[in-house]
Amino acid sequence: MSHSDTVSIILAAGKGTRMKSALPKVLHPVGGLPMLGHVMRAAEHAGLSETIIVVSPEQESIKSFVTHVSSTATMAIQQQQNGTGDAVIAAMPLPAHIKRAVIMFGDTPLMRPETLRQLAGSKAQLTVLGFTPEDPQGYGRILLSDNQTPVEIIEHKDADEELRQITLCNGGAMAVDREILDQCLEQLNSNNAQGEYYLPDLVKLAVENGYSTGLVLGDVHDIMGVDSRAGLSKAEAVFQNRQRRHFLDTGVTLQSPETVHFSFDTTIETDVVIEPHCVFGPGVSIASGALIKAFSHLEGAQVGNHAVIGPYARLRPGTELADGVKIGNFVETKKAKIGLGAKVNHLSYIGDAEIGAGANIGAGTITCNYDGFNKHKTEIGAGAFIGSNSSLIAPVRIGDGAYVGSSSVLSGEVEADALAVTRAPARTIRGWAAKFRNKNSKGN
Repeated sequence: MSHSDTVSIILAAGKGTRMKSALPKVLHPVGGLPMLGHVMRAAEHAGLSETIIVVSPEQESIKSFVTHVSSTATMAIQQQQNGTGDAVIAAMPLPAHIKRAVIMFGDTPLMRPETLRQLAGSKAQLTVLGFTPEDPQGYGRILLSDNQTPVEIIEHKDADEELRQITLCNGGAMAVDREILDQCLEQLNSNNAQGEYYLPDLVKLAVENGYSTGLVLGDVHDIMGVDSRAGLSKAEAVFQNRQRRHFLDTGVTLQSPETVHFSFDTTIETDVVIEPHCVFGPGVSIASGALIKAFSHLEGAQVGNHAVIGPYARLRPGTELADGVKIGNFVETKKAKIGLGAKVNHLSYIGDAEIGAGANIGAGTITCNYDGFNKHKTEIGAGAFIGSNSSLIAPVRIGDGAYVGSSSVLSGEVEADALAVTRAPARTIRGWAAKFRNKNSKGN
């Protein structure tokens, strides 16, 4: 469902000093994607039409990230960090066609689109996201009227002991009609323990001005904010468990789920089997029936139907494997297109290469693709056989059906169906070893 008149406002100006990092907090990754990217994706998948990111003036890296991943998101500058209410004020005024805003935080990477859709679709003029944590320490408390609608949110630091007994807590995100923002934001004040302009104060102001309020109950993970390295690791753990459950539910076999790590954009078709201790970086797709053996690492790779990878294989960005390809133990590939049924079974490096269908690459084969300044391409034809321990110095082209003898060092071109051998003839010197040992053992 599209909410064409609803904008998402993502607050991302916080310094995140507890992260103890030069990298802005919202750019720390979960599942290979910066937290801010997760929040932006959730807003997009929820059908929110536009996005405004609120940043501080010095956060150039956040601006660069937003520009890189979105052509439609706009940025607003919060000149001084005077609270969440002040951050929303920085995003005003909203575009003329916008009637409603869903406000959320850039450090909540586990927010789900369905939760945002509930907020955006609420009939109330202001709807807050609430949840009931095991430990409410530190969270603002939501006060309800007799008919169970929010009337006020009290921050933990401003609450007395009686209010702190309330278990319904503020999840941070809220959906607000434009009319409330236009009228009530200017009524916010900083008379609180922090001396800041609190966004949750909008609830009380909305009620006082006659607007309706509503409540959406969220999962505790929806609102999980990250403000430390420990929090980042907890978010990563929840994300990985979500991914594992997703793939198990969609027909993927994970022999030891807790040892497999996925990226935010990993795609895996049915009947894929993944053995223990595999890592999937960004940009990986696995077609049906493939087998990923233990301790393999994949990133930026496409794997075809019924391919077999590993164990201990590394597929780097630009790897494209056709159906039935076999990549064996301690093989590394990079920017390599490997054709139908081809095999690279042992201890090889294949980079900047194109390998034809049915080719066999022997153990220890290296494509020497880099001359210190530029990368060069290796082409190996269909049905070609590359003997073990060969070095192919690019640019090089091996024709269809050609054979390269073991331990050869080649460049240039080998014709189709030809044999190329560069190793020197064997030479035997009888008795040399005994004379050498006798010479060097004297005087010892």
